[in-house]
Amino acid sequence: MAHDRIVALDGPLNFRDLGGYKNKNGQTVKWNKIYRSDSLSSLSFDDKIKLTRMKVTVDCDLRSKYEQISAPDVLWPNVKYIDAHIYSEDPRENKGDSKLFRFIHHIPNVDNYIGQIYQRVLLNSHSQEEFSKIFAYLLELPEDEALVFHCSAGKDRTGMTAALILTLFGVDDETIARDYLLTNQLYDFAVSKQLPSNDEISKMVAKMNITKGEGTAIIGITETIRRGWGSPDNFFKKELGFTQSDIDKLREMYLV
Repeated sequence: MAHDRIVALDGPLNFRDLGGYKNKNGQTVKWNKIYRSDSLSSLSFDDKIKLTRMKVTVDCDLRSKYEQISAPDVLWPNVKYIDAHIYSEDPRENKGDSKLFRFIHHIPNVDNYIGQIYQRVLLNSHSQEEFSKIFAYLLELPEDEALVFHCSAGKDRTGMTAALILTLFGVDDETIARDYLLTNQLYDFAVSKQLPSNDEISKMVAKMNITKGEGTAIIGITETIRRGWGSPDNFFKKELGFTQSDIDKLREMYLV
């Protein structure tokens, strides 16, 4: 059966299926189960009908509180809205700033501006709690339903979350980077469509949203997990609080 990676909607420009990618064991991520997107604040009436028919029942909003209030998601029937704002407002939560932590876990130095941000987010206590929340909902998702996670442009926070999911499912770095870079083809970064910025997080978001993705940036996630914890399983157990049973169940639920 043919599947469309890009889901055509009237509002969002970057709504796509995370399914279809093969992992190192020859398994494939299931289609029609996990979606990634840019802002869902501009959904049309027809968009809402389409998402309802697609049985997307969980909407994980990765944006800051300011973004959520300024441009709230348009919700559709039978969807559960989840506040999962990834960026922390407390620099004390950045475990990666500790030289001892970096030494103990062999945290690599990332030679890429966006990649460095991704690494700091990955190692932030608040961000880890929000990532955990998304995976907890994936664990509870009924077989015939789907989940979407999104930020504003569908690039950075969404890209980090997608990388975590695909890394756990054993998809290789090159494929993860290709999925990440699809945003460049779908989003017009030449024109800033950002909300007015009134704080440091909003200014950083605005800057990142009009910066094209670079494939090497995603190693801020994948290489940090590999070198720091040895495997995705160890990272998910030690940093995100999941058991091996949880991890096995996620793979059973979303891989074929």
